[in-house]
Amino acid sequence: MSNYHIPVMLTECLEALNISSNGLFVDVTFGGGGHSRALLSRLGAGGRLIAFDQDDDALANVPDDPRFQLAHHNFRFLQRFLRYYDALPIDGLLADLGISSHQIDEAERGFAHRFDAELDMRMNRDSDLSAYEWVNETEVPAMMRVFREYGELNNAPGIAKAIDSERAKAAIRTTGDLKLALQRFAPRGKENQFYSQVFQAIRIEVNGELDALKEMLTQCIDVIRPGGRLVVMSYHSLEDRLVKNFIQTGDFSGKANKDLFGNLIRPFAPVGKAIKASDEEIAVNSRARSARLRIAERI
Repeated sequence: MSNYHIPVMLTECLEALNISSNGLFVDVTFGGGGHSRALLSRLGAGGRLIAFDQDDDALANVPDDPRFQLAHHNFRFLQRFLRYYDALPIDGLLADLGISSHQIDEAERGFAHRFDAELDMRMNRDSDLSAYEWVNETEVPAMMRVFREYGELNNAPGIAKAIDSERAKAAIRTTGDLKLALQRFAPRGKENQFYSQVFQAIRIEVNGELDALKEMLTQCIDVIRPGGRLVVMSYHSLEDRLVKNFIQTGDFSGKANKDLFGNLIRPFAPVGKAIKASDEEIAVNSRARSARLRIAERI
């Protein structure tokens, strides 16, 4: 697990979950199992932990522990599988969103622009849609929307049209091909940031990440018991905005719903403000720099 993914803000996540010895908890982003193993160490004999992960590589990290069960599926199916495992309601849920260090470092997965590899970017490699299909088959207006909304790129129209022009000559097969097609758009001195935004946009679309996040958070209303905790760590503004709005208002757009007396109607109450990693942690794990940890309690 140590070479797979270093868990970010591990202590903060465990404290946020308010773990009870015989409680029932869920880790919807199992990955290398770092958070899950630490959570198991705080559970007693009567405790249970259900984890979710759709990536086949995560299967190698499953602990040999009778209190643990892995649902090898996307967390958008949260409620369905918790019902199947007779694991409702739960005392707390942890979500460490985004891409794992392992997925980034595996060149053949096509997630990182620093490697020249086949365009893939699928978190679930059984999925039909890869980055290759998306880049080579998506209509220009749809590409523009994705680069604008998910990459937050101001020059989304130019990027989409450049891809369309290049793929008309030959298929864009690799990450290197994609970078070459877009190199004239990369600001000098900020090339890595630009390509990171492009790759992020494609990855989010290929994996349906934001839709899956919305579905999972909505289901938390029904699966987490009153007083239970929702603990979510995000790494970019798109995810964090959804999580923040949902926790504060129960609405992903941030629209507040109030009763006749002006009281806010929401399923969760925020617990403190967003937590950032310490300078000491960032020094040993650069991925922690962009992390934002939000905590809520079910009302």
